[in-house]
Amino acid sequence: MNEIKVYDPRAFTSRFMPSRELESLLKGNLNKFLICRVEDMYQHVKQAVSASRSLTHSCLFLTEGSAVMKIGSEEYRIRKGEMLFVPAGQVFSFDIHDRNKGIFCNFHDDMLLGKYGNSELLKEFEFLKVWGKPHIELDKDTAGFVGHLFERMLQEYTEHGLEHMNILQPYLIALFCEVNKGYQPVLANQQTNAVSITNRFRELVFQNIRNRHMVSDYAAMLNISPSHLNKLVKMTTHKAPTKWIDETIVQEAKVLLSQSDFPISEVAIQVGFEDQSYFTRLFKRYEGMTPTEFRRMIKMS
Repeated sequence: MNEIKVYDPRAFTSRFMPSRELESLLKGNLNKFLICRVEDMYQHVKQAVSASRSLTHSCLFLTEGSAVMKIGSEEYRIRKGEMLFVPAGQVFSFDIHDRNKGIFCNFHDDMLLGKYGNSELLKEFEFLKVWGKPHIELDKDTAGFVGHLFERMLQEYTEHGLEHMNILQPYLIALFCEVNKGYQPVLANQQTNAVSITNRFRELVFQNIRNRHMVSDYAAMLNISPSHLNKLVKMTTHKAPTKWIDETIVQEAKVLLSQSDFPISEVAIQVGFEDQSYFTRLFKRYEGMTPTEFRRMIKMS
């Protein structure tokens, strides 16, 4: 079975924004860390970025204008002083018409580990989870602090690349701690056990969607009954587990339709359906068009 293509930063920039000028701004091991001005990067985007996913996390902080990006099954618009995160492995797409300025940063989990970090930070920063809230609105003071931290990292990276990780890593961690103060948890004010199970369910769906479509499968992995899982997920998210599963299937299919030339029947098989007609009905229910129509739209864009 062919795997959905997952881009590393170098492959992504080469595919969607090929430019020697941009290459000169990106230094060292891009799979570990990179930072640049939004206007310096996205002026080189020549085509809309169709459904894709990355090996690393990324974040966008705007100082002017606005930006629209689809992350998972939701579309987000951010403005000056706001941030948008795309966790590693999450499906994202965006068009080329936005006019804005700000900072773009891409980083591996390793940037939060090692000398100045620890594994607890990865648990604390919910916005780096595929089920977390990617859009964060910062108050004026926090936006100012975040802007200063980004500028300091950008200066260090521009002058020395990744040579001084003892500077870059603490600044990045401090920045995320500032962001975390303004972050509103997805399931705030809910029962702790229900939140924990729901978050684990969403993570398992993300990891197993190509071969597990039944609520009972995930209930078994969580050692609870399907009815109990259904109750907890609906209580905390106001959405049934079946809908979370269906939406994730559609996102997976959109990546395949965008990145491959597989026949629709093969795309259906790749996401776990032998019945192409059922897959087509499911896709149309959520996207308002058939897989064939979606692929045609992507090619035209």
